[in-house]
Amino acid sequence: MTVQDWLGADNVMGIDIWEKKYRNGDETFDEWLDRVSGGSEELKELIIKKKFLFGGRILANRGLAKDRRITYSNCYVCSPPEDNLESIFDTAKKLARTFSYGGGVGIDLSKLAPNGAKVNNAAKKSSGAVSFMDLYSLVTGLISQNGRRGALMLSMSVDHPDIEEFIDIKKDLDRVTKANTSIRMSDEFMKAVKEDQEFDLDFIRKETGEKIHKTVKARDIFEKIAENNWDMGEPGMIFWDNVTGWNMLSGFDDFEYAGVNPCSEEPLPAGGSCLLGSINLSEFVDKDGNFDFDDLAETAYKATVALNDVLDEGLPLHPLEEQRESVRDWRQIGLGIFGLADMFIKMGIRYGSEESLDICRHLGHTILNNAVLASTNLAARDGAFPKYRYEALEKSEFYQRNIDNWIKDYVKEHGIRNSQFLTIAPTGTLSSMIGVSGGIEPIFAYYYDRRTESLHDEEKIFRVYTPIVKKYMEEHGLNDIQELPDYFVPAHGIKPINRIFVQSVWQENIDASISSTINLPEHATVQEVADIYMNAWLNNLKGVTVFRNNCRRAGILTTPTKEEDSKSDYGRVDDLPRGYILNASDDLVGKKRKLITGCGSLHCTAFFDPVDGTLLETYLSKGSQGGCNNFMIGLSRMISLAARGGCGIGAIVDQLNSCGVCPSYAVRRATKHDTSVGSCCPVAIANALNDMWTEMQNEIYDGYYSDSDDYHENFNYNRPKPESIAEPADEKDICPECGGKLTHTGGCDVCSSCGWSKCD
Repeated sequence: MTVQDWLGADNVMGIDIWEKKYRNGDETFDEWLDRVSGGSEELKELIIKKKFLFGGRILANRGLAKDRRITYSNCYVCSPPEDNLESIFDTAKKLARTFSYGGGVGIDLSKLAPNGAKVNNAAKKSSGAVSFMDLYSLVTGLISQNGRRGALMLSMSVDHPDIEEFIDIKKDLDRVTKANTSIRMSDEFMKAVKEDQEFDLDFIRKETGEKIHKTVKARDIFEKIAENNWDMGEPGMIFWDNVTGWNMLSGFDDFEYAGVNPCSEEPLPAGGSCLLGSINLSEFVDKDGNFDFDDLAETAYKATVALNDVLDEGLPLHPLEEQRESVRDWRQIGLGIFGLADMFIKMGIRYGSEESLDICRHLGHTILNNAVLASTNLAARDGAFPKYRYEALEKSEFYQRNIDNWIKDYVKEHGIRNSQFLTIAPTGTLSSMIGVSGGIEPIFAYYYDRRTESLHDEEKIFRVYTPIVKKYMEEHGLNDIQELPDYFVPAHGIKPINRIFVQSVWQENIDASISSTINLPEHATVQEVADIYMNAWLNNLKGVTVFRNNCRRAGILTTPTKEEDSKSDYGRVDDLPRGYILNASDDLVGKKRKLITGCGSLHCTAFFDPVDGTLLETYLSKGSQGGCNNFMIGLSRMISLAARGGCGIGAIVDQLNSCGVCPSYAVRRATKHDTSVGSCCPVAIANALNDMWTEMQNEIYDGYYSDSDDYHENFNYNRPKPESIAEPADEKDICPECGGKLTHTGGCDVCSSCGWSKCD
């Protein structure tokens, strides 16, 4: 068998990934298969059928340790550095050594003294925990891993006095460029945010006994995190009480999580590491759309055995002694999934629907219980993990709720071989090689460009047409993505809250965590980012990543950029490079508003993309009495050109709102009180466009997911509700600029619609 037979001769990117990342020298595919499977015929069959694949480190390194210093683990967590220079620089040494073996690392900085704390050396005061982030970032950039740099996660507890400096660190584009950052959020803090209370930041230096204390508004800190995430894509949030309370080891008093790995899906103890492997769910659906749960159960069992074999084989290969000890004592494995979105499409089920949630719950339960069953059989043969105690295990709420009773009886008799079982990693490279969706993510888009530097000496861009979309269109003779059934829904067409629901259902049966990224359009607001994180906590997630399109930190997944690409290749306004204009299709959704201006009436009609609600066309015309019709036509054509040229609704509205006050508009506002909100025609048009766009977005999202919004409520603690201004009670409450309602605060009159203010 050749790799072309396995992946398909037309899967150029997949073949390139296999050759550059996983193939050893000139080995053939069959030789690679023998090496990676360890000679197991059962495992070979799973790999050939694409039902299960190890994580990248195992695919690349298994069987090669005699010639090289390598590890089979994708990720590690170092012991958090203690509050002294020796420990801080020892951690840097551990970091470098782990990177040199190919592992990614997570480090928590919460034990380091805050800025200004007293120290007993020449400095007199500490430079703070954040100052050492640059050191660890520098180490990460220095150590090469076969064409790629190491992956580093730096985290800090939200109650650390340096937390505001930690939040802002990435605003300096020249600092900490080689690390991801996340904040360990506590339930206490999140409740303080929800109830708009104050929150204490405390640190006690053991060496001097000094206590550093600050009191902050919890909501201010939370909003600062959301704003930085909106702008930079970082920091992320890890809900630490959910991490520590929902796992197999919550009843073990001698166990403590020290941090998370670079993608946050794997919380680990000090020195901990995890072997990854993932089940490709799309391969369990037959041609009639039926899912084979019996086959999934058998595969989960075999995959658990395979991961334990690799764990034993790789035990002496970990870079550090603390890592070898931790793996020996706790024996974590990380069995996960990918291809979920492809599975749903094959089954004709919409991602995020009620039916999809029920299936996810059943899938997670099946995989978990069969993994535990396999681990129990291994324990009967080889013994339980060294730190195992049944009386501690049975205290775990996760264990009690999720494991079937007959398996619990078996566990009580024999123990379990592993302390941690399931995690869902991003599987970005694996899924790209196989040609299916990654982790629990929906399909990213109908097509996209993927930029990579690790496969080649220079940057290379692959155009990736989502295989399942391409295959369906070819099989059904479709020529336009608009003809796809409604269960073909890309990431940008799914309401963020529904993404949270899917992840929440999976988290019920995942004892580690889940890597998932919610991609937002460029015009998304800071408030929307805050809502996502609050809802993530309310729905018991352990963490989630939010990434806004075109924020200052570029993503690995990008939309087309090559000049030679033709206009017809672009399916969304967000995808357009400079100078390209999207042709509007004939199936746009139209909405209309009648506006009352200073000169009479104005009709504003807007047309939106039916898939993602993007504004594409606008038409303006005056009524029987109104302004200059030629001006209206010219303005509408320019708005349409800007919209089809890639300008988001936010940018268009902002430009229109920058116009001044029209005298006729102000006079009519003062005399007849019937004008539309605004200070002139362009501002009124801006408000109408924004209103129609919002209505369109709500209609799309309600169509995607209408049933569950009744019992999962969006958290929105301070967004103002719209108020009618058609019949103002008192003329002094009217804004002289736009006619909006004034609010009186601190001796000032302020308009929330246009920002006008006047103080006594």
